[in-house]
Amino acid sequence: MSEDENARHHDKMQKKKAARDKIMAGKTIEKGLLIVHTGKGKGKSTAAFGMVFRCIGHGMKAGVVQFVKGAWATGERTVLEKFPDLVTIKAMGEGFTWETQDRERDIAHSRAGWEEAKRMIADPQYRLVLLDELNIVLRYDYLPIEEIIETLRNKPADKHVIVTGRNAKDELIEIADLVTEMEQIKHPFRSGVKAQMGIEF
Repeated sequence: MSEDENARHHDKMQKKKAARDKIMAGKTIEKGLLIVHTGKGKGKSTAAFGMVFRCIGHGMKAGVVQFVKGAWATGERTVLEKFPDLVTIKAMGEGFTWETQDRERDIAHSRAGWEEAKRMIADPQYRLVLLDELNIVLRYDYLPIEEIIETLRNKPADKHVIVTGRNAKDELIEIADLVTEMEQIKHPFRSGVKAQMGIEF
């Protein structure tokens, strides 16, 4: 780069930083967030577990309730179980609904998972609670959406809660602070590739 190009770049970045600093100065609210990861694309739970790892990296306690994937031996669970003082993991499901083929059993597991979730949300020692695949439970109406919304709307002010799974209900999206929709563009499953250890679980 020439001296002129370097100077122009420096001036441009200086203006950008000033604008950014002005924006950041107005961001003063600190609160617990309700975060929703939804959509057909891969990475909803993966991103949520990334936040769990980030949380425990700061020495803050996190709780995880897995509503569907309880029967799976996942890599993230194996790692997080090495930090029992910072993470509590409750795997409450037995797999996807088409595997169990028993609606009453799925509802019972969903109810048990939700009771555990409510306990974690109310417990001040947990800074963050991940409700993995709760959206799947709500999609099949295994739990009443009104009850979930009431609990999440009235959660402790400093508590972060993450909800994952496809087909998030409109009522949940409406009260959430942060909603990310994962879009599927390409997936190896469609080409006959099975779920890979270290990628899907």
